[in-house]
Amino acid sequence: MTSGLTIRPAAPGDLQAIAAIYNEGLRGRGATFETRERAAADVAGWLGDPRHPVLVADDPGEIVGWIAASTYRTRECYAGIAEFSVYVASTARGRGVGDALMAAFLPACEAAGLWKVLARIFPENAASLALCARHGFREVGVYRRHGKLDGAWRDCMIVERLLGEATIGVEAGEDARG
Repeated sequence: MTSGLTIRPAAPGDLQAIAAIYNEGLRGRGATFETRERAAADVAGWLGDPRHPVLVADDPGEIVGWIAASTYRTRECYAGIAEFSVYVASTARGRGVGDALMAAFLPACEAAGLWKVLARIFPENAASLALCARHGFREVGVYRRHGKLDGAWRDCMIVERLLGEATIGVEAGEDARG
């Protein structure tokens, strides 16, 4: 499955591959509302923030996937929360790349001081929802008609995963109120 695969922090030399994988996902219309393709220079700003890990899956010499944390909200009270995106090249799907990325990403986020990671996922994106479920995310709810893509309204599932001390006293599948 993932024999020989290395998960590591993204480096400037990976930006072209990150952009290409993102653009492939964008063209598929199953992962993002965005419609403008990105170049390496457009994603360069994702690197270098120690609070927001960006990891790549390197399949000896070829980047086949990436996962990145980004700012959830700018208010200081949300500094420990990050949104994330994960993309796998179509040629590498079904080989465990997403699982390998997520398994390294969650500890990296906790080490960066994050207490929660979350994402908005199209309900039709069964692979991403299954990946998150396998890694302990819970479905929070649905943003109905969250935006339009190609003129059609799209819903988004909201998923979250608590990290570190935020998990204390919260049982799996139970909300924070007990």
